[in-house]
Amino acid sequence: MAGVRASAIRFYERTGLLNRPLRSGGQRRYDASILGRLAVLRRVRDCGFTLAEARAFFDDEGRPSERWHRAAQKKTAELDALAARIAGMRELLQRRCECVDLDECGRRMVSAKA
Repeated sequence: MAGVRASAIRFYERTGLLNRPLRSGGQRRYDASILGRLAVLRRVRDCGFTLAEARAFFDDEGRPSERWHRAAQKKTAELDALAARIAGMRELLQRRCECVDLDECGRRMVSAKA
């Protein structure tokens, strides 16, 4: 029903993100609230949050909307920094090398930093 593998649910239980369910006949029995928590965990994972960050969604005080806003601002800043880094890497990769050997490459790189 949740679209989450049983192994993922067990993992979330082991890490404390989900409470351990009651058992009946050796099977886990969940109440309906698990679906909402799993939906939140899926969204958090899809947004790139770590397990520690995900835990904060459940541990922190305050309204969920406030927690989401704080976490989203922080994650957005991280993504912006990552995007800038990727853009810089792309620029370096697209530069054409006309050097005859690695020594010349090294000299050009050193002189470009100066």
